[in-house]
Amino acid sequence: MPKITHIHALDGLRGIAALMVMFFHFNWQSFNFSLINKVAVFGQTGVDLFFVLSGFLITRILIFTKENHSNNFFYNFYIRRSLRIFPLYYGFLILVYFVLPLFKIDNTPPLSNQLWYYLYLQNIPATFTDLNLQSSGPGHFWSLAVEEHFYLFWPLLVYFLPSKRLLWASLGIILLALVIRIILLTHNIGVFYFTLCRFDALAMGSLLAYLEYKNDLSIYRKYFVNIGIFSLVLLLITWRFTGGQGLDFIEMLKFTMIALFYLCLVGYLSIEKHQNLIPKIVSNPLLVFTGKISYGLYVFHPLIFGIIGNQNQNFYVCIVTSLFLTYLIAYLSYELYEKNFIKMKRYFEDSKNLTIPKSNEP
Repeated sequence: MPKITHIHALDGLRGIAALMVMFFHFNWQSFNFSLINKVAVFGQTGVDLFFVLSGFLITRILIFTKENHSNNFFYNFYIRRSLRIFPLYYGFLILVYFVLPLFKIDNTPPLSNQLWYYLYLQNIPATFTDLNLQSSGPGHFWSLAVEEHFYLFWPLLVYFLPSKRLLWASLGIILLALVIRIILLTHNIGVFYFTLCRFDALAMGSLLAYLEYKNDLSIYRKYFVNIGIFSLVLLLITWRFTGGQGLDFIEMLKFTMIALFYLCLVGYLSIEKHQNLIPKIVSNPLLVFTGKISYGLYVFHPLIFGIIGNQNQNFYVCIVTSLFLTYLIAYLSYELYEKNFIKMKRYFEDSKNLTIPKSNEP
C-alpha cells in the first residue's frame, strides 16, 4: 500500500448515510404516511453504513501509517480523532444540557444522568434497562459511543498484530458480535445499542481495508456484486415477511447481513470508475456536500426535527423547514466551528508527510 487514494464516491456515500438516518427520524406518523413510515425503517441502517465506512477508512489509514513506519502512531491518531469528534460532540452536550434549558426548551438533568454521555457510555443504560441505570441525553448518540469504543482498541490490534492477522481479527470480531447477540437475546436483553453487538459492521469495514491492503480490490468485483445483490434480496424478503415482529433469530443475524451488504456496496464504489452510472450518481455535488457536513447533520437533525414538528405545521412546511434548517445549521457548524479544529490536525501529521486524503477521513 504505497499510498491511500482518495475514493470520491465514498464522500457521497457518507452523505447518503446521513440522509437515510434523517429519513428514518422524520415524524412521518404525524402526517398519516403509513407506507412511507414502514419504508423509513430502512433509513435506520444508515448507521450501519456509517459503521462500515468508518471501519474501512480508519483501518486503511492505520495500516498505511503502520506499514510506512510512521512516527507517533498512537499519539497522532488519537489527537486527530479527538479534534474531529470531541468539539462538536461535547459542544452539543453543552447546548442540550445548559443552553436550551435557558429558553425553556428542555431541562437540565442531574449530573449523574449526564455522566454516561461525557464518558461515551450512554449505550450501557439503553441496553441493560433492567438495571434501572439513569441517563439523560441525545438518544441518537449511542452510535457515537460504539464508534468511540472501536477507536479505543482497534488501533492497538492493527499496530501490534502482524498485518496478515488482521483478517482473522476482523472475522473474530464479527463472530463475537454474533455470539454476544445470541447470549443477550436468550436473557431477554436488547442488542440494538450495545457496543459488542454492533462491532461486526465496523469489523466488516476493517475486513474490506485488509482486502485492499493485500490485493487490488477490483479482483473482488464479482463478489461485491453477487454477494451484495444476494444479501439485499434476503434483507428485503426478511423485512417483507418478518418486519416488526421482533423475532430473536432475525435480531441475531440481521445486523451482520446488513453490514455485509454495505461492505459490498463500499467495495464496489471503491473500484468503479466515476463515469459509470452508480458511482456517478453517488458522487454528485449535493451528496458530496452532504457527506462533508454529515457529522453535523447527524448530530443536529433530531433536535431540529423535534422543534419544527412541535409547531403543528402542515407536512410540506414541516419537511422543507426541517431540512433547510438542519442543512443550514450543520453547514454553519462545519464552517464556523468544526473546521477550526480540523485545521489543527495538520500539526499532528507524520513527519514523513505521508499522503492521507482528508476527505476520506471519517
